[in-house]
Amino acid sequence: MKDILSCMLVTTLICCVAAAQAQSDLTIRLPAASTDGKMPLEKVMSQRRSVRRYANRQISLSQSSQLLWAAQGITDVSRGLRTAPSAGALYPLEIYLVAARIDSLQAGLYRYRPLTHDLILVQPGDILSRLSEGLQGWVVEASAIIVISAVYSRTAVKYGDRAARYVHIEVGHVAQNILLQATALELASGVIGAFDDQEMRSLLGLPEKEDVLYVIPVGYMP
Repeated sequence: MKDILSCMLVTTLICCVAAAQAQSDLTIRLPAASTDGKMPLEKVMSQRRSVRRYANRQISLSQSSQLLWAAQGITDVSRGLRTAPSAGALYPLEIYLVAARIDSLQAGLYRYRPLTHDLILVQPGDILSRLSEGLQGWVVEASAIIVISAVYSRTAVKYGDRAARYVHIEVGHVAQNILLQATALELASGVIGAFDDQEMRSLLGLPEKEDVLYVIPVGYMP
């Protein structure tokens, strides 16, 4: 009996180690975000433009990290507050990174985790080309796409029928943060809100409770 129990314990430990290793393989630690930019805010705002043509060029993992932090990064660890305001601090938005040409990062779909400032690989492969079929053809030129989705129920728990309004206000805050940060990094960016909701959810493999609201391609000017 002792031998059987010992064997079961060893098997369990091996499975736990394997699971931890698999999780580690899927997790990408991001470089720390900077809070000391080189370009004044007023100059950033004056230079921001929507761009629909991009150079065939990689952006860095550090730039990607900065963009994701601008979207939902933690700015107050003790209270869990983020870079963009959220009604009731309920944070209904999810941020995804579609990587196509990012240095040191394989192509695929990643979910950003603000609390740990890292990425979880959701789907490997050329997701950008698949998304272009449901969006506008020019997005295939982008180095990456940031997708913002919403889980309305997180806000509805407190605000009921007004939840949709608050979520839509919030996605505007987040998108503008991304666009301004892209400009500050001397990157080009655009915005897309015209797409088939169900098709986008299906292409990204999102659950029914999650709705894509905004798509932001980024890259370098051609």
